[in-house]
Amino acid sequence: MPNRDALLREIDSLPSEYLQEIFDFVGYIKQKQLKAIPETMLFSETSLAKDWDTPEEDAAWEKL
Repeated sequence: MPNRDALLREIDSLPSEYLQEIFDFVGYIKQKQLKAIPETMLFSETSLAKDWDTPEEDAAWEKL
């Protein structure tokens, strides 16, 4: 797996007309990562609610 320096060297070796495409791809990867987080949270919410929504849990967290 390439490290950050190797990746930057590869980017530096490309002609400048590819920079916008690389920039767009990085944005795509970041958006993809952000979209995955809420879906995971939503899927787990109902299964974990039975453990979270209890008076004992409320008491444990009320002073934080």
